[in-house]
Amino acid sequence: MTAEQQLTTLGLSLPPAPPRGGVYKPVVIVGNVAYVSGHGPYLGEGNYITGRVGADLDLAEGKAAARQTGLALLATLKSELGSLDRVKRVVKLLGMVNSTADFPDHPKVINGCSELFGEVWGEENGIGARSAVGMGSLPGNIAVEIEGIFELH
Repeated sequence: MTAEQQLTTLGLSLPPAPPRGGVYKPVVIVGNVAYVSGHGPYLGEGNYITGRVGADLDLAEGKAAARQTGLALLATLKSELGSLDRVKRVVKLLGMVNSTADFPDHPKVINGCSELFGEVWGEENGIGARSAVGMGSLPGNIAVEIEGIFELH
């Protein structure tokens, strides 16, 4: 099943691709690799999931924010590539969690995005290398920011 078909099967709808928040390109393609700039948990109409995990949001809410960030990443990939079926596999994700200094579960938060990509492309192609780190703050107080590297067909 293709990624586009899998989205339909899962009953997932993508938000619009988020607006740019600075001077950068959302996606840069070099050869058969797409480098996707950092995305936040975009809901549409300029709205994001905000707050610090460990204070304003609990682990489950942080994980949901990471899943929403994954949907925003998919929206940008689809917008820039024309179809998610051009993506062969997830190579690497960097997940940044806006969290309190004592919050210990950054990887569990970023699992929200990794699990989504595993659902869309399957475990073999949807799960790549990954880093998950905590940040003292993120732009606009967003809960999560994730960037990715994807191999293309």
